[in-house]
Amino acid sequence: MAGTTRYARSGDLRIAYQVMGDGPIDLVWAPGYLSHVEQNQWWPSYADLFERLASFSRLIMFDRRGTGLSDRILSLGSFEELLDDITAVLDATGSERAALFGGAEGGPMCALYAATFPERVSALVLGASYARRTVAPGYPWGLDAQHQARILAAYDERWGSRDFGVRQLAPSLADDERFLDWHAQACRFAGTPAPALAWFRVTMEIDIRDVLPAIRVPTLVLHRTGDRVVPVEAGRYLARQIPDAKLVELPGSDHYPFSGDYDPYIEEIEEFLTGSRSVREPDRVLATVLFTDVVGSTERAAELGDQRWTELLADHHRVVRAELERHRGQEVRVVGDSFLATFDGPARGIRCAAAIREGVRPLELELRAGLHTGELELAPSGIEGIAVHIGARIGALAGPGEILVSSTVKDLVVGSGIDFEDRGAHELRGVPGEWRVHAVA
Repeated sequence: MAGTTRYARSGDLRIAYQVMGDGPIDLVWAPGYLSHVEQNQWWPSYADLFERLASFSRLIMFDRRGTGLSDRILSLGSFEELLDDITAVLDATGSERAALFGGAEGGPMCALYAATFPERVSALVLGASYARRTVAPGYPWGLDAQHQARILAAYDERWGSRDFGVRQLAPSLADDERFLDWHAQACRFAGTPAPALAWFRVTMEIDIRDVLPAIRVPTLVLHRTGDRVVPVEAGRYLARQIPDAKLVELPGSDHYPFSGDYDPYIEEIEEFLTGSRSVREPDRVLATVLFTDVVGSTERAAELGDQRWTELLADHHRVVRAELERHRGQEVRVVGDSFLATFDGPARGIRCAAAIREGVRPLELELRAGLHTGELELAPSGIEGIAVHIGARIGALAGPGEILVSSTVKDLVVGSGIDFEDRGAHELRGVPGEWRVHAVA
């Protein structure tokens, strides 16, 4: 998905940037520390966010000095030098005037740039950002000394690991194995632990409260009400202090704009910059969904202890993934011992479920599974639609060792040699009507 990376010269340094789209508005994406203009786009929803912003703008993305693909330096530079980097990228892309998006610690940098160079800024968007990072008289929403110490320890001890901050930064993805791997890699691609730690210390010194009243460009402040990293009160403060700023509070607890439900994020930015929202038609496909999970996993985990259960779960995952590959299944999501996968044919889905069931029995694990075939909406974060809910509800009805399917699946595999036993009609929670369920014999 990544475009061509080029370099803008800012003093003696080279700043990496990419340009995507050819819309009438130049929009600069100014990130915080966790930035790598190529690796970031390896996560599907991050790439999708960029593509959708680029559908109505000429999107300009860059890695600030010392991070990602920009020149690595021992000193992180002053705020004045960070502003020079924005100017360098604007000049390199031929942009005379652009809207700036500043997320998290990128927000103060963009706000200061807008106040200092209003002739080059058409609009300002601040997402999950703040005027000050630490507590102060009249500003109780920052980090206190205890929180600072805990975060400094995390940077020092866990930077680049799978458990670095995900439950705070992206709680909706905290149990997604693929995201944990990508996020750990994103930390390492952004920079090494020492400069990451140094940058966090720099953010502790940020205070642009006196600058905010001097901002005279149209400003949009976006903030999720349950943000676990920067409380929504910090966004409300920005909106109060910036003249005529528009505040939009969004539901959710994710800090990252590309995690959770990010459609409203994009829609608000598009409407603010263009005056209207585009209607996005969802991608839809007919597929078979398979849900599997281990019966009695909580009791088994308590019996074995954390370490042995973790090892057993890893063996379970290897069996499931091997059978998915053999039966052309697509892994969508893993939560603990539960798998969600899709197939382009229901018979393959059933045979895969049966193979997994038999494959985990030597591990002394009992599996249950549910399948349904229907129309799915393809989203960057996975799949959506009523068919997913039906498959999950059918799976929840299954007992130990059972594979249950909907009548839709049963009817579609006629002639496959797969036999079924009728398990009657059931009401599925949250799904209209009654659904006939069948067990694979």
